[in-house]
Amino acid sequence: MKLWEKAILLGLVFTMLFTLTGFAAQCGQIENKVFRLHVLANSDSEEDQALKLKVRDRILEESRGLFEDSETREDAEQEAAAHLEEFRLAAQEEIYEQGYSYPVTVTLEHCYFNTRYYEDVTLPAGYYDALRVEIGAAEGKNWWCVMFPPMCLPAAEESKELSDVLDPGEMEIVEGGQKFEARFKIVEWIEGLKAWLRGE
Repeated sequence: MKLWEKAILLGLVFTMLFTLTGFAAQCGQIENKVFRLHVLANSDSEEDQALKLKVRDRILEESRGLFEDSETREDAEQEAAAHLEEFRLAAQEEIYEQGYSYPVTVTLEHCYFNTRYYEDVTLPAGYYDALRVEIGAAEGKNWWCVMFPPMCLPAAEESKELSDVLDPGEMEIVEGGQKFEARFKIVEWIEGLKAWLRGE
């Protein structure tokens, strides 16, 4: 390979790395602007999965109006933190009403999510703050959505949308879907490498 060919190839590699680094940085900014709801079922049985959705509905009902005055993820998280016990009691009551005796825990977590698709929105892999609801052994398939801005709350409450908290470049990423699929996979790989280096 000639010297000029090597230089061009090296330039292309650096351009790709720079582009991916910028993309990963934008994905990291998205993590810092949304607050998620994460509900984990006791197991994958049909009954436990149905119960998970009942608990989800109860939590969403309990959070009605809670984030109306929230301007940022931090605001929404503070509101959620102040109502953790109310969320737990509502979830536990729903479980009992459905005829189960599973315990439930409700916590605020900073946890890893793979790239997730929600209707026409894609959230890239990364560590997000979430209201985490664990039913029983919490070993079943989970359900998630975005509580702030309120993508999974009743339509009447949609005072804020993703475009109100994300900049145009970040909106392009979350609405890009398949267009960025390969890059999302690379971000997942990068996040996995970071977790490995931290010993997680």
